[in-house]
Amino acid sequence: MHRRAGLSVLLLFAACASGCASLAYYAQSIGGHLGVMGAARPVDAWLADASTPPELRARLELTQRMREFAIDELALPDNASYRRYADLGRSAVVWNVVAAPELSLQLKTWCFPVVGCVGYRGYFDRAEADAHAGELRAAGLEAAVYGVPAYSTLGKLPFDFFADPLLNTFIRYPEGELARMIFHELAHQVAYAEDDTSFNESFATAVERLGGSRWLATRASAAARDEYARFDARRQDFRRITLAARRQLEAIYAGTAGDAAKREAKAAVFDGLRAEHERLKQGPWQGYAGYDGWFARANNASLAMQGAYNDGVPAFEALFAREGADFARFYAEVRRLAALPRAERKATLDALAPLHATQP
Repeated sequence: MHRRAGLSVLLLFAACASGCASLAYYAQSIGGHLGVMGAARPVDAWLADASTPPELRARLELTQRMREFAIDELALPDNASYRRYADLGRSAVVWNVVAAPELSLQLKTWCFPVVGCVGYRGYFDRAEADAHAGELRAAGLEAAVYGVPAYSTLGKLPFDFFADPLLNTFIRYPEGELARMIFHELAHQVAYAEDDTSFNESFATAVERLGGSRWLATRASAAARDEYARFDARRQDFRRITLAARRQLEAIYAGTAGDAAKREAKAAVFDGLRAEHERLKQGPWQGYAGYDGWFARANNASLAMQGAYNDGVPAFEALFAREGADFARFYAEVRRLAALPRAERKATLDALAPLHATQP
């Protein structure tokens, strides 16, 4: 399953605050990030290297066209981000741990200075992520671990050496998804609200959808559009059935039934979700196994994280339309909202969101 990182602002160079990250966690964050940065070389150097495989060369050239498009057409930052490339020799740059209570879709948060509180905790080593997830489960929470193909440093670290690089973890994504990922991560440099994962990720997801649609319509080939249409059709199915499950669970958890009854109803929802997955695999998803692992391990935490990336998108799309489909005006308004108290920010976005909207 392809995952956007938006997938994910890694907590780097931040000493512990509430929920206190240990010194070991702090050390692995710094060491892992420096390892990624040190592995990256300028794209121009890769292109000038005769040993660079032709397929990789073509993909790198494509990303640089996307990078210029992001600046010229989407008003995204013009800086050193995604001007270097690194092959990390692994399938994810980082693994995020998320957790939620047994009868709630409220994500556990970890809090740090500078970036505030977020609903995930990232590790550069999969075994360390799994170990922390095990500790959370032992404490009575439901936990999930998922690989992240990219993360954003928010454009806050000095020197080009620290600029976000292109990575092998996403360089071969379908063209439309590759464009969306780059646009998503650059959007995190435009606006960021402390202590509000849903706001940050929904905004970046809105930018990636708006920008990705524009790229596909004006820059991509018919073959690339067809490839992306197949990819996105599965994603829309996935969002449709997981959104339905989230809404069912929210109603169950908010109800007045006892815990035993809630557990029984919850189990029925997850059984239905997995049955729907199997039906899709017998139909439009036949031969596609990319979501198998997610459905096998689906729990409150994994469903809650889906909501963080998608639930606020209709409001941001409505805001973009309100601002005349002008990216610069849109970003200015998003930055204004990011500076508001969280309750006021949420109320403003709730008023913009189309009623009963679902995410495409």
